[in-house]
Amino acid sequence: MSALPVIEQIRGRLQAAFVPSELDVLDEGHLHAGHAGEGKGHFHVRIVSAAFAGQSPIRRHRMIYAALDGLMDNGIHALSIDAK
Repeated sequence: MSALPVIEQIRGRLQAAFVPSELDVLDEGHLHAGHAGEGKGHFHVRIVSAAFAGQSPIRRHRMIYAALDGLMDNGIHALSIDAK
C-alpha cells in the first residue's frame, strides 16, 4: 500500500485514468461513525470526464471501480459515485 493517504490515492488514480474536467473526492467517514468500518474509508466521488461520454451509469461506475482496483479492499469501505 502506498504511503499516501487513501483520499490522495483515489484522486491520483482517477486523475490519471480519466483526466477529468471536474473531480471532487470527499472523505465522508465522519458521517458513518459507529457503522461498519468505524467511520473510516467512506468516500464520495464526483467526477466529470469526456471518458464517460456515451457510457451508461453502470459502465461509468465499473470504470471507476477498475481504476481503483486494490483500494476497494484496502482503504475504501464504501464509495458513492456521481460520474458524468
